[in-house]
Formats: sequence, structure tokens, C-alpha cells
Amino acid sequence: MKQLYKSTLETRLIDGISNKGIDTFSENCITGGNHHLYTRLKNSIKRAIGIDIIVAFLMESGVRLLEEDLKEVINKNIPTRILTGNYLNITQPSALYLLKEILGDKVDLRFYKDKRRSFHPKAYIFEYEDGGDIFVGSSNISKSALIDGIEWNYRLTKKDHKEDFRYYKDTFEKLFLNEAIIIDDNELQNYSKQWVRPKLYKDIEKREEEKSEENKVISYPQPKGAQIEALYELRKSREENMDKALVVAATGIGKTYLAAFDSIDFNRVLFVAHREEILKQAERSFKNVRENTKTGFFMNSTRDKDCDVLFSTVQTLGKKEYLSKDNFKKDYFDYIIIDEFHHAAAGNYKNLIEYFKPKFLLGLTATPDRLDNKDVYALCDYNVVYEVGLKDAINKGWLVPFRYYGIYDESINYENVEYKNGKYNEKELEEALNINKRAELIVNNYKKYISNRALGFCSSKKHAQFMADYFNNKDIPACAVYSGDDDGNTERNEAISKLVKGEIKVIFSVDMFNEGLDIPSIDMVMFLRPTESPTIFLQQLGRGLRKYHDKKYLNVLDFIGNYKKANLIPFFLTGNRENIKDRLKGISTPKEEDYPEDCIVDFQWQLIDIFKKMEEANKKIQDLIIEDYFRVKEDLGKIPSRLEMFTYMDDDIYENMKRKSKQNIFNNYIRFLNSIGELREEEKALINTKAEEFINMLETTSMSKTYKLPVFLAFYNKGNLKIKINDDDIFTSFKEFYAKASNGIDLLRHKATSNYKTWDKREYVKLAKDNPIKFLLQTSNDFFYKDGEEFCLNEEIEEFKGNEIFSDHFRDAVEFREREFYRRRFDAI
Repeated sequence: MKQLYKSTLETRLIDGISNKGIDTFSENCITGGNHHLYTRLKNSIKRAIGIDIIVAFLMESGVRLLEEDLKEVINKNIPTRILTGNYLNITQPSALYLLKEILGDKVDLRFYKDKRRSFHPKAYIFEYEDGGDIFVGSSNISKSALIDGIEWNYRLTKKDHKEDFRYYKDTFEKLFLNEAIIIDDNELQNYSKQWVRPKLYKDIEKREEEKSEENKVISYPQPKGAQIEALYELRKSREENMDKALVVAATGIGKTYLAAFDSIDFNRVLFVAHREEILKQAERSFKNVRENTKTGFFMNSTRDKDCDVLFSTVQTLGKKEYLSKDNFKKDYFDYIIIDEFHHAAAGNYKNLIEYFKPKFLLGLTATPDRLDNKDVYALCDYNVVYEVGLKDAINKGWLVPFRYYGIYDESINYENVEYKNGKYNEKELEEALNINKRAELIVNNYKKYISNRALGFCSSKKHAQFMADYFNNKDIPACAVYSGDDDGNTERNEAISKLVKGEIKVIFSVDMFNEGLDIPSIDMVMFLRPTESPTIFLQQLGRGLRKYHDKKYLNVLDFIGNYKKANLIPFFLTGNRENIKDRLKGISTPKEEDYPEDCIVDFQWQLIDIFKKMEEANKKIQDLIIEDYFRVKEDLGKIPSRLEMFTYMDDDIYENMKRKSKQNIFNNYIRFLNSIGELREEEKALINTKAEEFINMLETTSMSKTYKLPVFLAFYNKGNLKIKINDDDIFTSFKEFYAKASNGIDLLRHKATSNYKTWDKREYVKLAKDNPIKFLLQTSNDFFYKDGEEFCLNEEIEEFKGNEIFSDHFRDAVEFREREFYRRRFDAI
């Protein structure tokens, strides 16, 4: 990985003061400026046989500065202990992640635990073969404190200050052993989740930016902030033998760079996206990180293959004609990245994901939660290794805050626009939106706020053109951008160039700027169409949240009427999926503290009334379940199985239904289908039989671990039902089931089973008999019994051996429980 290129001044500071200059400095007194602590620490680390550090806080810039020096610790196996504070959240989580990434198990990292007492020590204790040094003073671990600022520190040698040295060392020992919390992975994750950037960071960051500009530091990309944290979690996930993962991070965090950094140790990489612009931006990012990497494209008429990193549109590579061993073997790529993974449930994405078998697959998205209910989490087995939503990204200072204004739009009655299968009729909606009265409302509100570069999101090409024409007629330079060669359409890159140069003030677009746009200077976004999806809403909001020079916030103008699901907008703005679940507990609007720090959310009073009426209408859960069932059926073109219904069901409805046992259709799916007239005649023969009871047992049996599933699958026997299973059957089923990394993760995380990958038949059979078989005999003895060393199904179930309908429901119930288990495990995080 490339290192920083430094100016002459900074090189002199970091790599050592000239001999002439250092003669004027005290041997023991370090006073900052050109006489900085870093050079002393660098030399001491080289000599050390033991290192103890106690500082009030750690910052990423300081750890990054010490990175190469700390690698000496690994090479020499030097014991290193660091005690730091979490008081007032000054310590950056990314600094802790970076330390653990650099030093691994060579560092014992701890927090001082008494939050009632201020914690301000700064001391660096080094033991040498022939003595030792302590540097005590004012320098924490930050770039400013170690090389830039006026910081006073004093050096005490073990030889000349024996009593003082021992006193400091003993005091450190007492604090470290008795007054500290070990920063293990759980503690680190918890600290990161609750960490909010302190206000004073704004000044610190500004000073560091000014210093870099002053010294003309040209920096090549290195992981920072969320990227450091996500890289650590990705590495851990692979150590647990996981072969796919999802990273959920708000727009602007740098997910493409994250993928480039994470892919460095893999030889053949595939990057998949659905837009050419995204691929071209991604290639530039990868070349910055992997400088000697040969790249290629697989899109349009280009068919590169001989390269290290291939960038492909899903529309091209996802075609079945290319997914064959004649073009690409299944294991052709070592590492696959699916960008904007929320699209991944669509046809060509699914073809690609199901065909290739890489060593690792990484999904990247800002917004996995969809109101069109394609469960993207399931495609990664709910292995979300890292998540930082909009709220956290703003709170941590990675994005600018927003000022959101919900503006009541009474010019349209959406009840007069046809709504079917979760969408408004496009032509009718276009006609309703393209009226002067509404456009005037938009212009007037636009003029209230100072904006140099704005995006307006429209419902159709004609709507975008109508709005651009209206703004131009009001002397506000604007253009429309959309796909196709229609008259009035401005080419995408030309429009961006004009916006950046200030030649136009507003771009009105249809979908094209939802993803893959990077104009940090955008200071306003306008929502000019009904919000139907949290994915699109958050993508469009994210277009303006990137940090840029002196940009303090983003203005957001949202024109809202009585359209479907308008009442979800207050919850989308929290940037936190947990807040959306709160709505199902009877909370009609979020509290002020639910929104990100420094953000303003202001709805006109008429909208509050609309939201309350919508909430009341949504309380008839049974009707909503049935309506949603028929929506999923129409989408699939067939009666959905349990697994399909669970996957595509509206999240809100599912969460609400789950809390009401009697209305949970998955507690007896056969009976639900029968109650709404959807059970086929051949399936009705299962009603009131032992087979129905058995299927229902599979649906409802208690499952805190996955252990029961491979037992059920042994009986299922790939569709050829077995009535009795022996030790060989159990071993084969368990071995196959836990060969899948997502199933094995619970075994891996439990001390008693963490070595399961080395198990033979004896260990697997013991696990089965001590756990699932034992409990199934206790709780479901009307279905199971023991016959010597065999585990058996009741004779009444044997009557259904060879019954395809029973076999299909058997398999579906087990697959549903597996998928449900993944989701419960994820929701519990």
C-alpha cells in the first residue's frame, strides 16, 4: 500500500532533526514545535523489550503516524500494553481498530473504567535491555500532539531516576490491572456503535487540514474511519470461514475504496455494478489503491478477461450465455464485489451470484431495507459484518448534517391516481405532477434558501423536463437529465460539469443520480415525487451529504401530499432501521433525539395530521397480511412457499405480525393458505393428518441453535424420506450442513464446539445425541422414538413416504426455519 508523500519540512520533522539543529535541544526536555516527541518514541520503540503507554485519548492520525514503528513490535514479539480513556468520547474507535489491526494479539488494549473521574495522564514507558525511559507530559497519541503542536514532555531515565521510574511503572500496573476494562472485539463494537464525534473535533480536523495544505502533503489513499473498522470486521469474518458478507454503510463513507483495500490479498477480482459510470469511478479508486494492478471491463462491446480486476455491468456478465465454463469457470474469480447490493435480488444479479463460487463475496450497499421486499440480507446469509447508517455517519462526523423541510403539497390528491402492486400509475402520476401550481410552490420554496448547486428528483422524463423549463422561465438556470436521446435531455457528464462550474443551479433527474454520483459541493436536494422506497429516499438524500470545504449542512426540500406510505418519511430520516421498528409499537413519530446530531427536521402541521390518519388506517394487520400475500403471489406468478413469502414479505407487516402469535402465518402456513382459499386440492389431503402436525412441528419447534435442522434433513434425505436414521446418516447430514460457513458460525463462536472443522463422526454424532435428538425425544415424542441405536419417525408418518406434497412442505419448512434463524441472529445484533 502506498505511503504518504511528505513535504521537505515534514520529512525533516518525522525522520529526524539535522545534527546541527538537535545540538540546541535539551536531552530530557521536549517542548514541541521542531522539538517533537515522535522522534523520541520512534527511537525508543526500536530499542524496547517492553512498552507500556497510558494516554487520555487515541486518535487515528496518531496511530497512523506510528504504524510502521509499531510493526517492529510484531517482528520482535515485544509485549505492549496501552491504557486509554473513553471519557467524553475523545478516543476514536477507528484508532482502536487500527491498533488492533496492526498489532493483533501483541497488544493488550484497555479503557480506564471509572467514568466519574477525569482521566488525563500522558506517559510512554519503555524498558530496554540496559535500562529504560519514561516520557511524561502533555502528548496524547495524535498527529498534532506528536509532531505539530506545542506539547511539553519530560524524559526520565531508569538509570538516573530509579525511584521515579519505579513509581510511575507501579502506578501504571495498578491502574492497568485493577481499574481497566479489556477492549476485546465486543467492547470495541459497542464503543463504536455509541460513539458520537465531540464538538471540539471540528476544530481539530480543520487545523489538521490547514496543516496538510500548508505543508503540501500529497496523500495516497489509506483506510480511514469506517473503512478501518469494516476492514477489521471483514478479516475476522473470513477467519471464521465465512465466504460472503454484507457491508451496509451510508453514501459517502467510501465503500468502493473499502472494497479495493479488502481485495488486496486476492489475485483475481470481479467488481459488478449496474451502471457504467459506477464502474469507471470504481476502476479509478482501485488503481489508486492497487497501483500495479491490470484492470479491464466487461460491458457494452468490451470483453476483457486477461486482467487482475475486472469491472462488469450486471446486464452483460449476468446473462446466462456468459455464465458457463467456456467463458468463466465457477471459481474463476477469487473475490467478487457486488456494488449497490440492494439490487441483488433481481434476475441477472441472482444468476451471477448463484453461478460463481469465489473464495469471498462482498456485498456493498447504503440501503438494504426495501419496501419492494426483496430480501438482500438473505443473499449473504444475514452476515452483515459492518453497518453504519445515516444517523451514525452524521453523528461520527463522516457526513454533514441536513436541514429537512417537509412542505405540505395540496395541489394533488393522490387518491385520484391509480395505485397497484405498491406503485402509482406512471402516466397518471406524471399528469398530476406537471402543473404550474405545484411548480410555483417548488420555485417559491427553493428561493427561500441559498443554494448554488441543487438536485431535483422527478418521477418521469416529462416531469424532469417540465421542471427544468419552469425554473429556466423563472431565471433559475436548470437542465433535465435522464436516459435516452429525447429532445431537451442534457448529457449526464455535461450537466455535472455545468453544475460544478456554476453555469446552472439545478439538475432535475429521473433515477440517474440516485447512485454513482460524486459532487460533494451539492448543497440542496429536492424530492418532487412520492417517496415509495427507503432505499431510493436515502440514496437521494445521500447525494448531498458528502463533506466539502466549508459546507456546514444540506438543505432538503420534500413536497408531500397524501400519497401512500408518506407517514414513513419521519422514520426514514432517523437513518436507523431500529426506529422504523418503533413505529410498529404505536409510536407515530420519532422523538427529536432519534434524528442525527445537528440535524433539523421540520414538517408543516398539515402533514402531521396526514401521518396520524395513515397510521390509523394501517392497524388492521390481518387485512394487510392477506393483501401482501397476493402482492407477492402476483410478483412470483405462483403461490409463494413459506421461504418465498418470508423473503419477500413487507418488513413492516412481518415485524407487526411476528408480535401477534395468532396472526403469524408461519406458525401454520398450510392452515393460512386454506383460510384464504389458496390451498391446492392435493394439499388439502394433509389437513387433520399426522403429516400436517409434523410439518407444523417443524414450523414451530424451539430453536436457539441450528442443531435440529441437520437432524430433520437426515430424515428428509434429499426428498427420499427415511423413517429411521443411524449414526452414519447423522454424521453425513451434520457434516454437509456445517460445511456451509453461515451454519457453522455459531459452532465456531462457542468454545466447546469451536474446533468443529476437525471433527470426525464421533463428535458430530455426540453433538446430535446430546442436544437435538435428546430434546426432540422429550418435546416431540409423538413423532420420534429410539430403536436401539437408530432414531426413528412415528409409523403414522411412514404412510406419507413417497408423497411429493408432504416432501415439498417438509423441505420448505426446514429451509424457512434456516432462513428465519439467520434473520433472528442478525436482528439480535
